[in-house]
Amino acid sequence: MTAKKALREKLSEAVASTLPIILIVAVMCLSFIPVSTDLMLSFVLGSIMLIAGMGLFTLGSDASMTPIGNYIGAKMTKSRNLALILVLSFILGIAITVAEPDLTVLADNVPHIDTTVLIITVSVGVGLFLVVSMLRILLGIQLRWLLIGFYAIVFLLAAFADPNYLSVAFDSGGVTTGPMTVPFIMALGVGVASIRSDENAEADSFGLVALCSIGPILAVMLLRFFYQGSGGEMAATAVSEYGDTVALGHGYVAAIPHYMGEVALALAPIAVIFLIFQAVSLKLRRIPFIKIVIGLIYTYLGLVLFLTGVNVGFSSLGVVLGRALGTEGWTQYLLVPLSMLMGWYIISAEPAVHVLNRQVEEISAGAISARAMGLSLSIAIALANGLAMVRVLTGISILYFLVPGYIIALALSFFVPPVFTAIAFDSGGVASGPMTATFMLPFAMGAAEAAGTSILTDAFGLVALVAMMPLITVQVMGAIYVIKTRGVQSTGIEELYSDEDIIELWGDGA
Repeated sequence: MTAKKALREKLSEAVASTLPIILIVAVMCLSFIPVSTDLMLSFVLGSIMLIAGMGLFTLGSDASMTPIGNYIGAKMTKSRNLALILVLSFILGIAITVAEPDLTVLADNVPHIDTTVLIITVSVGVGLFLVVSMLRILLGIQLRWLLIGFYAIVFLLAAFADPNYLSVAFDSGGVTTGPMTVPFIMALGVGVASIRSDENAEADSFGLVALCSIGPILAVMLLRFFYQGSGGEMAATAVSEYGDTVALGHGYVAAIPHYMGEVALALAPIAVIFLIFQAVSLKLRRIPFIKIVIGLIYTYLGLVLFLTGVNVGFSSLGVVLGRALGTEGWTQYLLVPLSMLMGWYIISAEPAVHVLNRQVEEISAGAISARAMGLSLSIAIALANGLAMVRVLTGISILYFLVPGYIIALALSFFVPPVFTAIAFDSGGVASGPMTATFMLPFAMGAAEAAGTSILTDAFGLVALVAMMPLITVQVMGAIYVIKTRGVQSTGIEELYSDEDIIELWGDGA
């Protein structure tokens, strides 16, 4: 595939992901929610930059993050040095998470934790649990028991956690499984799994994303004991007003240098690590090396455009619409159904979801159709967004939703093939994609502000609910598969672990 064709495909995917939100917003703004013309124009420009940024970023990530992960993972395993593998895994986990765009968007919107502090805290959490993931692969520990044990610790700690940190902590776990982190971590896991020669080695390379999303939750909840917090406003509430089109253009131009520096600092660690490996041990030939460098450049440019468009124009309108609907009156009755509608279209437009649906259909030999899988996910994410808005209006604790949700998800793991559990817990990042962090979360924050509930405890948590739903949905589909195939002659569950069934949620179709 030529670079031009690949870029065209990525841009088409970005348009498909954002167009439903843009159309729904346009209908609301042109019918019953008045917004200023300059804010609407800013939203349009922000949408264009976001689409261009997502296209370049995903193209660059595919060309750089995945091969870097594969090369480094393979080189680490060849050393057969456990200490080296664990230390490098910790460093790589931190380096790749720092560059995650969804995390940056979340951190910019958290008012009481310094952006840098939150990003570093979350990154350390990912690094530590990437070490746990490597140990699991090398020792062959069953994923189910690790999930049960660590989530027991999570909810035990949650019972004593500061409420102002609780929802942010669970959202941090959701945003780390994004388009930068996931392909790199999955590629790293496949490389490290090659150190084992048993039949379950490939299957055990799944679950890395699931475990790595637990680290940030624990890290942010523990942060409260060492960090006093700071004041400030969430970035998305700083809605700028422009007197004319020139002032609007200057607003965007002035923001670009800031994000150029921010993204350069975020990508620098992983770029430096790759260059060190290249000089010391990889020694790639000229063409593969140049492809990765070009991929990093695409990633950089895409992130700059993405973050500029999101922070200057896209998220701001989300806050304004949330405020308009959350204000006491008849519009509050529209908050839940409109959020569910947006959730339905957001998840159905995510390219990675279609990849997941097709692959579940393949490993179930057609027992679970891609259409049925897609419908179940759309229903699940619509419900997640609806529940998030119920929390915004009522102030119900996030734990009343997450505790039973995770109990159901973990209980299902005893009744479905293990590969469905691994896919389910890895696929939370599919649902909590860029649109959730960049638009739906600011939308919920604006609604909470207008409704008089707490932004920190009631608006945050939306990403966590969206990330939780696939854990249940994918495993329910796995249970249906078991029921449909019960009594049917089969070569055994081990078929689900063959090389052909490796799930690439963020592969060429993402």
